[in-house]
Amino acid sequence: MMDLRVVLVEPLYEGNVGSVARAMKNFGFRDLALVNPCRIEDFGCAMASHARDVLQMSRNFSTLAEALEGANLVVGTTGKRLEHEQHHLRLHLRVPCLTPAGLAEKLRDKEGTVALLLGREDCGLNSNEISLCDMIVSIPTSEEYPVMNLSHSAAILFYELSRIGGNSPDCVQMARKETLKLLQERAGDLLADIAYPEHKKDFALLMLRRIFGRAELTEREARALLGIIKKIRWRVSHGQKGSDRD
Repeated sequence: MMDLRVVLVEPLYEGNVGSVARAMKNFGFRDLALVNPCRIEDFGCAMASHARDVLQMSRNFSTLAEALEGANLVVGTTGKRLEHEQHHLRLHLRVPCLTPAGLAEKLRDKEGTVALLLGREDCGLNSNEISLCDMIVSIPTSEEYPVMNLSHSAAILFYELSRIGGNSPDCVQMARKETLKLLQERAGDLLADIAYPEHKKDFALLMLRRIFGRAELTEREARALLGIIKKIRWRVSHGQKGSDRD
């Protein structure tokens, strides 16, 4: 069964935090992580209404990395449009953006923890934060006014994800985050081994990260890829063929 962890990155307004908590409870989600949040006082609790327990159980973190610990998959949200962004951000957005329904379909029959990142009300997630994401989801809003209120966009996402359902005999365990991180590191080592152009390396690794994310790798599949990369690196360094040596 998929466990959803909602991560609010530096939310500015307590009312929005309370409203997100309310939307979470509406659709059966309870795991809320707050990264450097604003102060949550009476108004935030009032906006949460009968979801005050979600606020009370929320966890505060000083860094995004801490909030993501243990997550098998990281999904970023954005209302930004590729053609309107500066070059450094276009590099991160130049991947297939899933719709909320498309994201739900991707996660159907998956077992593990999915961290859903929701950014600041004024500027969303920055390029560094987006680079940490395995998938990107965007709500197809009007070009005239594409950016939604934080809690409104959250409610749409929660609705779609709640439709995935519960336990299924066909559920497969997603690869552990530690394994995926190791896979990313070994892919970087392989690029170094083949003298891949240094100025292209970061973007290549970002694309590989997104490919691994969209592939929804199982632990077994990720381990198999690690073994293949290990064998390729040995062959590159030794220049031999047909050896059974690891």
